[in-house]
Amino acid sequence: MVDEGNLQNLLQELQLVRSQIQTLTSQSNEISVTIEALKSQSPDRSVYRAIGGILLEVENREELDSDLVNSKNAIEEHLARLQSRENEIKNEYSEALKSLEN
Repeated sequence: MVDEGNLQNLLQELQLVRSQIQTLTSQSNEISVTIEALKSQSPDRSVYRAIGGILLEVENREELDSDLVNSKNAIEEHLARLQSRENEIKNEYSEALKSLEN
């Protein structure tokens, strides 16, 4: 049996998932911009990476690029799962709403 409490829980979960999607989308976009900036940076110029509160010079650009690509891929995989969950919640909410109306 569906009640208003269940609907409220679904809405709260939907809001949480959407917030996470927005955060991860921003992170993915930021990493994409960083990857492109790294590619356009002249090889003879230094590149730095923020670690904690300091900047350290990167000695191996290929490793940095690989780390960034791996991070972006992981974020995109997580985004896909969240988007799938968002659709599931929307469907559950629609079904719960129909159940309440009957």
